[in-house]
Amino acid sequence: MLEVKTAMSEKPEKKKTASEKVEEFKEILSTFSTEAPALIKSIIASVFSEEAGRNMGKAAAAFYKELKDSGMPDNVAVKMTEDYIGVFTSLGDILKRAGEKGKFAMSPEKKEELERRIREKIAEKRIEEAEEEEE
Repeated sequence: MLEVKTAMSEKPEKKKTASEKVEEFKEILSTFSTEAPALIKSIIASVFSEEAGRNMGKAAAAFYKELKDSGMPDNVAVKMTEDYIGVFTSLGDILKRAGEKGKFAMSPEKKEELERRIREKIAEKRIEEAEEEEE
């Protein structure tokens, strides 16, 4: 059987206590709730920028031209191009609504409930680990 040995200079990783795990998770949630809206706003700004508008116009024109060049009737090509542009517009609207409503923000009640459930899971894990150590 192959045995893997660690170098003497490597220290074993310290196991985190339940309260340390809860605090770490709180920090992650806090960071996510502040960073996610900023990220969404940045994406929205890039989607609705002047350059993005020019690029979308060029893409729509190229799409329409390809449809017409392949023999598509005008009314069908126009409808398909409208649908093509609609995909981008819908995506932008979804991102905009998510950023405005702060869907990534968590109410204090939900946060407390989540923290309680996390503490319970950590307690369960600690019990499992203690039982395994006894074996």
